[in-house]
Amino acid sequence: MQNESIAGKKPAQAASKSIAKRNEFITKTAMRAARTRAREFAVQALYQHLVGRQPVDEIDEFTRNLQGFSKADSVHFDALFRGCVESSKEFDALIEPHLDRPWGEISPIEHALLWMGAYEFKHCLDVPWRVIINEYIEQAKAFGGTDGFKYINGILNKLAPQLRAAEVAADAALLER
Repeated sequence: MQNESIAGKKPAQAASKSIAKRNEFITKTAMRAARTRAREFAVQALYQHLVGRQPVDEIDEFTRNLQGFSKADSVHFDALFRGCVESSKEFDALIEPHLDRPWGEISPIEHALLWMGAYEFKHCLDVPWRVIINEYIEQAKAFGGTDGFKYINGILNKLAPQLRAAEVAADAALLER
């Protein structure tokens, strides 16, 4: 048959599968982009919480009214923002042994990013640990000080084996092969 592709499928079937794969990629990319946006808004909201000490509901309402929030994953934003505020003492205690200076010398942006990384390590098991670290390195580059991303990277790399032991060990075993 002249109209069949090399793989033995009709061009329409091959095109249909190609379109389905493309749409799946676009959906996954959009989901990732929406979560990244949620992280961006969450770091801003946590900054307000750490610096301004405003009530959580006021910060939440203000943040939801910011331009571009409609493109963020609002469920992920809620989980990050409220989860970090509610577990702030737990996360501080978890992170503190890895710090090289007191909390008072950590910028509010770095503080928020460390909380968020700890939160995702603990509660977002669908996100690989390396992706979490990369996301917060990028957030630190966007919102933090000049070399803040290096600090975030170092601390989160110390937290990962503590909070994602099996996943980190499996990755290490793959590298040893």
